[in-house]
Amino acid sequence: MKKIVLTGGGTAGHVTPNIALLPRLKELGYEIHYIGSYDGMERKLIEQCKIPYYGISSGKLRRYFDWKNFSDPFKVIKGYGQARRLLKKLKPDVVFSKGGFVSVPVVLAAKRRKIPAIIHESDITPGLANKLAIPNASKVCCNFPETMNYLPKEKAVLTGSPIRQELLSGDKSRGLAYCGFTPGKPVILIIGGSAGSQFINELVRHILPDLLKTYQVVHLCGKGKLDDSLKATQGYAQFEYINQELRDIFAMADIVISRAGANAICELLALRKPNILIPLSAAASRGDQILNAHSFEKQGFSMVIEEENLSDVVLLKAIQELFQSRDKYIDAMSRSKQFNSVETVVQLIEEAARKK
Repeated sequence: MKKIVLTGGGTAGHVTPNIALLPRLKELGYEIHYIGSYDGMERKLIEQCKIPYYGISSGKLRRYFDWKNFSDPFKVIKGYGQARRLLKKLKPDVVFSKGGFVSVPVVLAAKRRKIPAIIHESDITPGLANKLAIPNASKVCCNFPETMNYLPKEKAVLTGSPIRQELLSGDKSRGLAYCGFTPGKPVILIIGGSAGSQFINELVRHILPDLLKTYQVVHLCGKGKLDDSLKATQGYAQFEYINQELRDIFAMADIVISRAGANAICELLALRKPNILIPLSAAASRGDQILNAHSFEKQGFSMVIEEENLSDVVLLKAIQELFQSRDKYIDAMSRSKQFNSVETVVQLIEEAARKK
């Protein structure tokens, strides 16, 4: 039986593409194992999928001063040793990494043991973890045409991001029933990122009376960020997080307002949902969401409003424009060639496993 080790963690974006690959890998007869951090969010998500999970020591590599910079390298070294022992024990034919700092020692250990490693870079420019991993990888998958300029030509493959196939099988009527909505009024889905954006949450709730005149609103606002005063508001449904029902929520949504995390926007592309992207500001990140968003804007998939330019009036006007011209965005997304990402990535895995 063929064996594969998946790795990646730290955020949902470093885990969900791995989860998207599981059904196809199982169909092909792979024995699947997962290496992540001791107590990262990936542990719960993967254990829910009934996949054997192994936690290793993980330290964050920072570009800025922090006292933890003195201790975390020792955690990485410890994680490397643990990863080497695990790979020796599991004997996988191939490793697939979705990134995050826990993946670095796993990819380095795979190179040491002559196991081919394929990594996936979500953003336009590689993050620090993947920059360290790329020299040790056999192939590097990416989401954006622009990313190819930052990768070794012989390794780079434009694949898009693996999308959970169940998201494509949602039912609009189930979504409406779940939210208590009526079928005759358009729906806006608002996604503030896996942690929930307080900035977006407050803005949306401020303009909610205006939105509800025309739309019904479903709001994924993040853990601990529900507004109890709005619980009985007709036409407004708020949730901290949605799992199984998300496909039905997507199916009923006419337009989407979202942060610009790479995996989130690739899901919008696959689902062909007209969208407004509000990327995380450069002041609060390395600017990757801004680059992601403008790439999608350039390809005709999205409207983009940066936080610095956002106001009640600006957002309301953008929503009206997007809804009126939504067919234009659907048409542009329909012409994209990045729909079959799972199969493209799995083919690379298969080729690497055969060469082992």
